[in-house]
Amino acid sequence: MKKILFVLFMLVFAIVISACSSADATNEEKSGEENKSEEPSTNEESETEEKASEEPTTVSFWHSMGGAAQEALDEIVENYNDSQDAIQVNAEYQGTYDEALTKFHSVAGTDSAPTMMQVFEIGTMSMINSGHIEPIQTLIDEDGYDMSGLEENIVNYYKIDDQFYSMPFNSSTPVMYYNKDAFEAAGLDPEAPPATYEEIEEASKAIVEANPEMKGFALQAYGWLFEQLLANQGAQLMNNDNGRGDTPTEVGFTDEQGKSIFNWVKQMIDDETFANYGTNGDNMISGFLAEDVSMFIQSSSTARDVIDNAPFEVGVAFIPYPETTEREGVVIGGASLWMMNGAEDAQQKAAWEFMKYLQTPEVQAEWHVGTGYFAINPAAYDEQIVQDAYKEMPQLKVTVEQLQSTKSSIATQGAIMDMIPEGRRITETALETVYNGGDVDEAYTTAVEQLNAAIEKANTARGE
Repeated sequence: MKKILFVLFMLVFAIVISACSSADATNEEKSGEENKSEEPSTNEESETEEKASEEPTTVSFWHSMGGAAQEALDEIVENYNDSQDAIQVNAEYQGTYDEALTKFHSVAGTDSAPTMMQVFEIGTMSMINSGHIEPIQTLIDEDGYDMSGLEENIVNYYKIDDQFYSMPFNSSTPVMYYNKDAFEAAGLDPEAPPATYEEIEEASKAIVEANPEMKGFALQAYGWLFEQLLANQGAQLMNNDNGRGDTPTEVGFTDEQGKSIFNWVKQMIDDETFANYGTNGDNMISGFLAEDVSMFIQSSSTARDVIDNAPFEVGVAFIPYPETTEREGVVIGGASLWMMNGAEDAQQKAAWEFMKYLQTPEVQAEWHVGTGYFAINPAAYDEQIVQDAYKEMPQLKVTVEQLQSTKSSIATQGAIMDMIPEGRRITETALETVYNGGDVDEAYTTAVEQLNAAIEKANTARGE
């Protein structure tokens, strides 16, 4: 009996032990499953890293292009973003050049600053002095990029102390627009536009005589145009090689050179052949299209709009110079692209790739034809789209010929100084004074004194 009870006891004990072992195994299994759900598998980690690496590098691009130029730029940016998956460029309009530069200085060095930015040419020293830019020379050297293939008279402006701080982008110069129909009506040769101040005076008299309802010539009271007319006669805006040899301390033009522009306008005012539109360039263009004036000077970037909208045949010619001098040429205007030193390395490299894309002949050809701005890369002029445009609108080619025939000199290389925007306003006030009947000598002398004072004030502010 005892033997039977012992056997039964051992069987029960074995069953209990087995049950406990199964329960432990089940618990361990559950615990393992829970741990698996908390920690990603090697495959899941790999998928997460791969997804992160596929995210494009974002480039914030501030610009000041409006109207048709903005549409052309937006299309270029969209095409670039669609052409690859590694970089996403976000183009953001920031108002006028002045407004954008002011905004930049308020956020420079913070997370609100862009990766890259378009800045007008006279903002060059302001950007350099800000301390918040990365000279593109750094990327040129790292990449071995060749800048020699770009338009010489454009890169000459942006090359400072033998290096590039920014990449040229939208460039323009002033040209003279004229009404070919009005020339014919006045007995003038529409294919031989006047080249000097004196020839414009004589042509204006003939036009007014043929049509008393039309004035001969208009010159916007615009500091940039004053600078261009100085350079075309070989005059420097500021001393010390236009600020390229050393910081300017005063103006660089002589009284004869500076006054020649004021006296030229005053002569046409006295002859009653001058149309006064003050500082309003839009009104001047409207006056030309309405056939209220037969000639005017304005940026080459407006060529397409003027030619497309004129109810008469438009001629485009080089800007004039005094007959006592020789034509030197024009200084490049427009803007360039700047890199911010606060951007991450990956963003800088992505922005650099976009800058290089903008310089390709195909992109520059589209930009030139779509806006009237020059092609930074002259190889663009050989593209079929440009050749077709020149057949349809040969006036566009004249703007390029004026730039490419410009003599390379300190005068045409242009001035660099952080107070140039203020200097332009001073010049504009002086021109308006003469336009409204003021004395030339007094207006000119006041302007020079104020310009020199502005230069001295800017140097003092920088501790120079």
